[in-house]
Amino acid sequence: MKPKVMKLTKNFNLDEFASNDGVESTCEVKINLKELALNLQVLRDALGLPIHINSGYRSPSYNREVGGAKNSQHLLGKAGDITVKGYNPFDIKSKIEGLIKQGKMKNGGIGLYNTFVHYDVRDYAARW
Repeated sequence: MKPKVMKLTKNFNLDEFASNDGVESTCEVKINLKELALNLQVLRDALGLPIHINSGYRSPSYNREVGGAKNSQHLLGKAGDITVKGYNPFDIKSKIEGLIKQGKMKNGGIGLYNTFVHYDVRDYAARW
């Protein structure tokens, strides 16, 4: 029998945000991932294309392994590193900024990288 998939939104499942080392997320992390997924669903609906989650929740050991920040929002399940086929990171960032200005997405953290965009649902605006 196939394991049950936990849907977070219409298009996102909990598995997409799981730590890449297989460590189970806590209830608190799952609540944060739900908020993250709800915001990313707004972006997905606006683009009309699937969003690939490169990195969502990270266990403390996995975060250390990949050289993540000690206070990374990934540790809380509040961050996703994302790509969208057909969009470069700058365009994805710009789209998120526009949706934030319209009040449709949370004004949290946005990091622009060469191959992906980091978006998180922290309680204050941060840009890098």
